[in-house]
Amino acid sequence: MIFIVVKFTIRPERSDEWISLAQDFTTATRAEPGNIFFEWSRSVDDPNQFVLVEAFQDGAGEAHVTSDHFKTAMGWMPDVVATTPDIVSIQGVDGEGWGKMGEITPRG
Repeated sequence: MIFIVVKFTIRPERSDEWISLAQDFTTATRAEPGNIFFEWSRSVDDPNQFVLVEAFQDGAGEAHVTSDHFKTAMGWMPDVVATTPDIVSIQGVDGEGWGKMGEITPRG
């Protein structure tokens, strides 16, 4: 599995529209063969920062970065980000996606 985390810092005047701007990219990526998950979160400390957690089956990364929707997103994102995004990208991760956390289960 390919596991990627990207931290985007958005220009303050654009941060409230980030999720809607990224919606087409998100929907198209989630529909790609080999996509396991593609999830956005907003920082609780910085309202202008969004974190993308994504995973693909091994070998699916090339198709993602050469897709039309990826190229389109890379075309408009430089106009919206405040800084160059930070990334962690690891290939060959064991697993098939999300698992259950053993330390917490709902009470009652």
